[in-house]
Amino acid sequence: MRISRTVTATAAVVALITVACGGCSSSNKSTAAASPTPPATSTASSSGSPTAVATPTESASPSPSAGAGGAAATVSATTVGKYQNILVDARGKTLYLFEADTSPTSTCYDACATAWPPALTTGAPTAANGVDQAKLSTTTRKDGTTQIVYNGHPLYSFEGDTAQGDTNGEESSAFGAKWYVVNTAGSKVEGD
Repeated sequence: MRISRTVTATAAVVALITVACGGCSSSNKSTAAASPTPPATSTASSSGSPTAVATPTESASPSPSAGAGGAAATVSATTVGKYQNILVDARGKTLYLFEADTSPTSTCYDACATAWPPALTTGAPTAANGVDQAKLSTTTRKDGTTQIVYNGHPLYSFEGDTAQGDTNGEESSAFGAKWYVVNTAGSKVEGD
């Protein structure tokens, strides 16, 4: 009888730990770099599951915009080459809009989302360094993850940008429409 109670108690403890640590497994969001600036209090609302994981049909690579350890992502502005005051993620990687997105709902999935990973967050995104907090919002993707939206445009990074300051995706026509860097006004920035 004593062994039975011990086994039952042990099973209960294991079950509690499993439930409490449901999001503790390594995920694509926990490997992203922490925000270089402390997050400010945000009034923007977000939706989606904070522990959602990309489906096999979407990019499973870490989102450069996701906050570390479940924190909300930070979007800031910087000058990159000839582009002044364009949006970048917490690691300084350039963010883009996709002209096929005619609303805050993303149209970039499957191979598109592999080449152009959506800028994801696990909470309300935070504005820094000249970005307008009022223009930041989120949208829920088909897989339940939360994508950052700026001035009505879902944001993406580009797999061809391997370092801070790269803008290799500018004016690309991949996946049926053009891609542009985004300025702090929330508009596309055309190259030359």
